[in-house]
Amino acid sequence: MAIPLRDRRGGSPLATAEHAQHPWVAFAVLPMFAFANAGVSLKGVSIGTLLQGVPLGIAFGLVLGKTAGVFGGSWLLLRYTGAALPAGANERQFLGVCVLCGIGFTMSLFIGGLAFAGQDPAREIQVKLGVLGGSLTAGLLGSALLLTSGRER
Repeated sequence: MAIPLRDRRGGSPLATAEHAQHPWVAFAVLPMFAFANAGVSLKGVSIGTLLQGVPLGIAFGLVLGKTAGVFGGSWLLLRYTGAALPAGANERQFLGVCVLCGIGFTMSLFIGGLAFAGQDPAREIQVKLGVLGGSLTAGLLGSALLLTSGRER
């Protein structure tokens, strides 16, 4: 409310400030907030902790399960309804976006918390590590697919 909508030259100081802050908020502030809000303590965590059944199952579910579900459902729609990819998009980009759907933070933590409620507190840490690992893997893999996909002319 304190930033003017327009300046004397007709520009928008609000839009300028918002545009300048976007990378910092999107790539630093928001991820740090999400990580801190998840309440994950990495004290005592080892590779062995990450390779246990619960974290691996959650991570694979986020990366492979969500990719398969979104890709499969979308492929069926593309194949049988006459829908098409957006103009200029290719199949590799489509797959990259499907992989990015594996970034599941809030709901994954909520469902994992419900699934293991009242059990060993170590399970809660395993759930959080699985969600963080799976989301990070999906983000990196999806980004790599999109960055290497090129653009159609």
